[in-house]
Amino acid sequence: MNENRLAVIVLAAGQGVRMKSTIAKVLHPIAGRPMLAHVLSAAKALDPSRIVVVAAPGAEAVARLSAEWGAETVIQQRQLGTGHAVLQAESALQGFDGTVLVLFGDTPLLTAATLARLVGHAHAAGVAALGFRPADPKGYGRMIVEGNALLRIVEDRDADAAERKVNLCFAGMIAGRVPGVFGLLHEVENRNAQGEFYLTDVIAIARRHELKCMAVEGAEAEMLGVNSRAQLAQAEAAFQTRRRGELMDAGAGLTAPETVFVSADTVIEPDVTIGPFVVFGPGVTVRRGATIHSFSHIEGAMIDENCVVGPFARLRPGAALDPGVHVGNFVEIKNARLEAGVKANHLTYIGDARVGAGSNIGAGTITCNYDGEGKHFTDIGARVFVGSDATLVAPVRIGDGAYIGAGSTITTDVEPDALALGRSRQVNKAGRANEIRARNKTRKDMRKS
Repeated sequence: MNENRLAVIVLAAGQGVRMKSTIAKVLHPIAGRPMLAHVLSAAKALDPSRIVVVAAPGAEAVARLSAEWGAETVIQQRQLGTGHAVLQAESALQGFDGTVLVLFGDTPLLTAATLARLVGHAHAAGVAALGFRPADPKGYGRMIVEGNALLRIVEDRDADAAERKVNLCFAGMIAGRVPGVFGLLHEVENRNAQGEFYLTDVIAIARRHELKCMAVEGAEAEMLGVNSRAQLAQAEAAFQTRRRGELMDAGAGLTAPETVFVSADTVIEPDVTIGPFVVFGPGVTVRRGATIHSFSHIEGAMIDENCVVGPFARLRPGAALDPGVHVGNFVEIKNARLEAGVKANHLTYIGDARVGAGSNIGAGTITCNYDGEGKHFTDIGARVFVGSDATLVAPVRIGDGAYIGAGSTITTDVEPDALALGRSRQVNKAGRANEIRARNKTRKDMRKS
């Protein structure tokens, strides 16, 4: 047996009735990533040979997500307990020689380090099970041990008074050698009127076969299983707290960390400063020396070194800021690259565009990229000055060094170093303001009478 080879089985067939949702429970997100993807990410970090996800009938979305992470899917036609669910993966792992790790798709906080310890103990024993010590053990199965030898797992409802005093509880994750684990599972008997077969019974069966069983302890914070919207919120809060701490330990500066929210894939390098109430959606990278001011919302964006963003800025997918770019308050960037040193400091929308190095975008400028049917591109060259309240109607190209007059609507290309004015000539009519005020007062008096 090559016990260093690893296969992972992820149980993801639960209906999640308490979620009150048509979405499969394991697809509900934590930090912008489905719970199942969190579990698969931790599993992939162990470099397994195989990953098998056990899903419910009709769970096509679960199967698609599993395939994205390199896992195959098998179907549990009837939900007959955790032991029965694991057995659904037996045929998929036919001929596999090594260790199998059983996980649950609704435990998104598990870390690869904890799982590696569990697998390591399974290499040294016949079976290893993961436990934790909750503040309140009520409702959890108790792990009865002698030293680190695991004797049995007792369900809370089956425990006697002495067993209920035990505070080492079973988290649900188990590892053991294949094909031995499947052989043990075939000996599990149904435990209730529903004909369910419990994974916990494997320990007692393994002991009867004189196999060594070991208990491995992990942190309670990692073991949270999500079965309701409230628990989903708890898991989100726990993830955010942990990730904020990791970012600060790595050198990022969070002024008010409890108000900053990140996604599972957010990359923030050292010496980045993040103000209060900043939200990072999926797909964001922030390079060294950048500053993200308060109340900014960023997703799908690349922010290079020494950029300044916000406050109250919104970067949407496809936004790319080269080094030293300034994006200020109430500025929105979507699918656009701002090259080095560009400044767009207030009240601006730049979508489907390129802005060349050193250009300045005045307040109130917008790129008109959508004509009701399709998107069009605006290309702004280097060292361009765009005056306030300019409207750039795509597709349009503005050459290097050009000036765009304030209040202009630009509908045709502008040559390099040209001045473009797209507005009517101003006309001043002396005394007309008094005539307008008098006329308005007359109308107001008539309405009152």
